[in-house]
Amino acid sequence: MGSGHDQQDQLIYKIEELRRRMTETALEEGFSSSKSVRMSQELDYLLNQIQEKNEA
Repeated sequence: MGSGHDQQDQLIYKIEELRRRMTETALEEGFSSSKSVRMSQELDYLLNQIQEKNEA
C-alpha cells in the first residue's frame, strides 16, 4: 500500500512541477510555441496516468 501511495505522490509532484515550468515557458515563449505544446502534451499524459490509477 505504501509503495503505490509513494508513486502517486511522486507523480503529483511531477505534474505540479511540469505545470509550473509549462506556465513559465508559455509566458516567455508563447502558448503555441513548440516547447509549450510539448510540455502540455507531457502534462496531459501524466494527468491521464494519475486518472487511470485512481480509477483502478
